[in-house]
Amino acid sequence: MKVKVHWIIDGIAEIEAETLEQAEQLIENRLNILAESKSEEMKYLGARAMQGKAYLPGSDEDKQNLSSEV
Repeated sequence: MKVKVHWIIDGIAEIEAETLEQAEQLIENRLNILAESKSEEMKYLGARAMQGKAYLPGSDEDKQNLSSEV
């Protein structure tokens, strides 16, 4: 039987960076390294996209994320 599985990986990385853009770039670089080193597994899992958004702790977006986890 052929079955499709839609999966999502969610995470929050805390890093030191000078700007939000730099933080996003640092994480994107790490994720790309991971994806390239595990390319066969990524193909098997059907990975198509990764995305992220940097925000400052305590910002409105941070508070929204906390309230949606409850």
